[in-house]
Amino acid sequence: MKKMIIQGGNRLSGEVTIGGAKNSTVALIPAAILADTPVQFDTVPDILDVHNLMIILESMNVKSSFKHGVLNIDPTQIMEAELPSKAIKSLRASYYFMGALLGRFHRATVTFPGGDNIGPRPIDQHLKAFKALGANVSESGGTVKMDAPNGLHGTRIFMDMVSVGATINAVLAAVRAQGTTIIENVAREPEIVDLATFLNNMGAKIRGVGTDTIRITGVDTLQSMNTHTIIADRIETGTYLSLAAAMGDGVMLNNVIPEHLEAYTSKLIDMGVDLQIDSDKIYVPKTDHLKPISVKTMPYPGFATDLQQPLTPLLSKAAGESTIVDTIYPKRVKHIPELQKMGMDIEAQDGRIVVRHTEKLHGADVKAGEIRAGASLLIAGLMADGETVIHDADHILRGYDRVVWKLNRLNANVRIEKE
Repeated sequence: MKKMIIQGGNRLSGEVTIGGAKNSTVALIPAAILADTPVQFDTVPDILDVHNLMIILESMNVKSSFKHGVLNIDPTQIMEAELPSKAIKSLRASYYFMGALLGRFHRATVTFPGGDNIGPRPIDQHLKAFKALGANVSESGGTVKMDAPNGLHGTRIFMDMVSVGATINAVLAAVRAQGTTIIENVAREPEIVDLATFLNNMGAKIRGVGTDTIRITGVDTLQSMNTHTIIADRIETGTYLSLAAAMGDGVMLNNVIPEHLEAYTSKLIDMGVDLQIDSDKIYVPKTDHLKPISVKTMPYPGFATDLQQPLTPLLSKAAGESTIVDTIYPKRVKHIPELQKMGMDIEAQDGRIVVRHTEKLHGADVKAGEIRAGASLLIAGLMADGETVIHDADHILRGYDRVVWKLNRLNANVRIEKE
């Protein structure tokens, strides 16, 4: 594991370019094995999750190379194999190989994945979709075995709850199934639209992404004819907006998609941050006076659960009491005791997070319990007096593209060391 060491208090200024979306990338890489040709992705974020997914590809005899944001994947010599449990366990999104392998080979064996521990995220909706498409599914000791000896066939699937992961897995399994599949009550996140764009450009027939019903007509082959450019990461964008509003003397964010962030930027504007929003960039001026707000996380296009922690340190600068209710993951509170160690007046009570005005934060030894908790501590560390050491910083590196380099270019003082 690694630790991140931050000397706090530096004012930040300059420009930062947002990378490709982590939550798109971790679905697109498994989706690549559905192709009958080599595949190329551009603006791929340089994060640990990408390197872990490449290890999983290697175990299936799928060659991949990654340089300067371009990822090449060649699935033409793919072989069925047991997936490496260490890489799978470190990365929850590896469960997308279930849908992709089922779509490609009509069978799959996948050990139940790891990733962030932010409360229960059962995969029952994923398995329900696979069964509806004609797969036999059995679970034992954390391993899921699936096979569809007669192939997969189009069907109607109704999701009992809106789930990004289950929506993506159902799409991956259905895209090469026989006939037409209709999936209702699906998630509408931009990353799902990005995945469908990639698949459609290879010859898939997916309609309705971005609405609550997706229709898929199965095809026999998928062939990549061009490079797929991954959309900008809205969670990385939101994280830099928060730290720029907290400690910036004028910061420009490039390569952003403002319409993916409207629920978030409207809250920053409510707080008194005078954002200057352009078609593909956002300027954050120096902000001195902030008002408290109330936030409720919701499925897209609502306020993203992944942005409640990166917003929290900024809320501590507001003049009054702010509240957050996370309806998606109510137990997503690992950042709270760590922020308390840094002097923040914050608590969780009755399913609400309450953040009160805090005059000064001080450096401390803290631990990143998951990616976005780590982002919260990173911003608090930049705001704090003195030195902050964030242990388990691999969580931050899993989700944020070249984060140390980007921050130091903005005049932060951040470094990574081995524990």
